[in-house]
Amino acid sequence: MFELTPEIIALLGVASVIAGFIDAIAGGGGLISLPALLSVGLNPVAAIATNKVQGSVGTASALWNFWRKGRVDFRLIRWPMLLTAIGAGLGAFAVTLVDTRWLMILLPVLLVGIALYFLLGPKAADEDAHARLTPLAYAVVAGGIGFYDGFFGPGTGSFFALSLVMLLGMGLTRATAHTKALNLMSNVVGIVVLAVGGHIVWVLAGIMAVGQFIGGRLGSHAAMRFGPRLIRPLLVVISLAMTARLLSDPANPLRAMIAGWLG
Repeated sequence: MFELTPEIIALLGVASVIAGFIDAIAGGGGLISLPALLSVGLNPVAAIATNKVQGSVGTASALWNFWRKGRVDFRLIRWPMLLTAIGAGLGAFAVTLVDTRWLMILLPVLLVGIALYFLLGPKAADEDAHARLTPLAYAVVAGGIGFYDGFFGPGTGSFFALSLVMLLGMGLTRATAHTKALNLMSNVVGIVVLAVGGHIVWVLAGIMAVGQFIGGRLGSHAAMRFGPRLIRPLLVVISLAMTARLLSDPANPLRAMIAGWLG
């Protein structure tokens, strides 16, 4: 179990500011904040649960900023938000019952795919494009991402942003703004389910919430000011950095599989 020291407070504070800034722009801050929580001695379920609380503060901070600037249309995403909530509740319940390690195989593959899309795919500008799905049909996709967020979490913002660009035809800054609404919904529902099970360490969540609020405000301002010039390359960098972070763990099952193939 962790012991709350000035060093731990400083570590979690700095990690949460960086995570909040990155999350507000491109998602993926959980791959900074979650390892920070694990490093102070939390078990995986408690770390995931606590990470959702502090992460939701940064997401709410960024969403408020986007909404004040008129960048969020809640009517458009009302059905995706509903199914996101349902998926997140089911995912949060599932994480208390099963081993999450198998996700460590799939997640790096998905993140590399996101990086390649934004690096090599059609340029994602701020202008909206033709939507491939209706908001109601997209709600099914959002529900699946919500389940993943409730079950594990890191990278959820990148998955929402990519799907909104590809399937609802949103410009990149607009997609980033609506990502915050969907992500906040999944976080809040996940928090309720995990709090009922007593998995949240509230003192650590409170410490990191302050940093997340600061980082979320700074990141959302940067996203609106610089738009795709900042969001697109950062999505690529964050996706690849998260992949490298995951594969740097010698215990990662995908790393072990690759080493077996090469050996």
